[in-house]
Amino acid sequence: MLFDIRHVTQYNYDEPVRESVMELWMQPRAAHGQNLINFDLEVDPAAQLFTYIDPWGNTVRHFDVPHPHDRLTITSHSLVETDAPPPLPATLDPAEWTRLASDQVKADCWDFLRPHGFATTTPALEAFCAERFVDDLRALDPLSAMRALNAILYKGLDYEAGVTAADSPIDEALVAGRGVCQDFAHIMIAICRGWGVPARYVSGYLAPSRERAERSDPQATHAWLEVYMPSQRWIGFDPTNNILAGERHIAVAIGRDYSDVPPSRGVFKGDAESQLSVGVSVRQADAASAEPEFLRLGAPAIAAARRRATAARLDQHHQQQQQQAAQ
Repeated sequence: MLFDIRHVTQYNYDEPVRESVMELWMQPRAAHGQNLINFDLEVDPAAQLFTYIDPWGNTVRHFDVPHPHDRLTITSHSLVETDAPPPLPATLDPAEWTRLASDQVKADCWDFLRPHGFATTTPALEAFCAERFVDDLRALDPLSAMRALNAILYKGLDYEAGVTAADSPIDEALVAGRGVCQDFAHIMIAICRGWGVPARYVSGYLAPSRERAERSDPQATHAWLEVYMPSQRWIGFDPTNNILAGERHIAVAIGRDYSDVPPSRGVFKGDAESQLSVGVSVRQADAASAEPEFLRLGAPAIAAARRRATAARLDQHHQQQQQQAAQ
């Protein structure tokens, strides 16, 4: 499938800021069962863009706007072709658990086996799992256990934007019984790693489906996870929607958790209040070609984001978009 993706991020300041420095994880991966045909990035005010590859193989753009401005707009446009992943077997050999415990897998996937940041086991997660007999799934083969865990999280948590924030620990979603895609992914990652199954966070987009209603917001970025099976390699699971990651999932970046791959991260210098708006549009390319060449910004992602800084220090942007775009 061929997708046209537009992603607009806009920061508005109530007073001019003197400087902004940003990093961006917005370029879709040219791997992972997908082909990046084209990627454009525009920044207003104009800035020189630099590129580096992070430890997980993601392409990161960074720039500096070193003069006063009261608005910063970042617009990315991607054209991506995806392939349907190969069909999976109904089950795997139970000996897959033994292969997962091998020294080779531990060495190759070390970073995705350790607790990190938001993807950490907590007493609230242990209680959630105990109430639903989650650990009993380990009696199944690993692939069947992953499918069942995907369904348990889908049924056990409601999708609702605004309940948690981008920097919320998983306990907030677990206690509330609801959250967004980022929370679902972090919770499942924490459980998988506790079982000795390598799991990594995936940031990207989910193209809308005409066949089924899905809970995730089509005007926001999306998040899911991939687990490693030695006999199958990496397999994507989307617990927000209780589906396997497929050709409608467009991967932008992978990491240990959200903190490794926010769509944007940066600081500004000045004494100002900031407000973030985000708009995302994902269309099949043939349909997108007939659409007007603009993207409506979403509602302000942060209501009265009050963050005062002294004139002598840098203040972080409210740029965590994974959830805020849906609020």
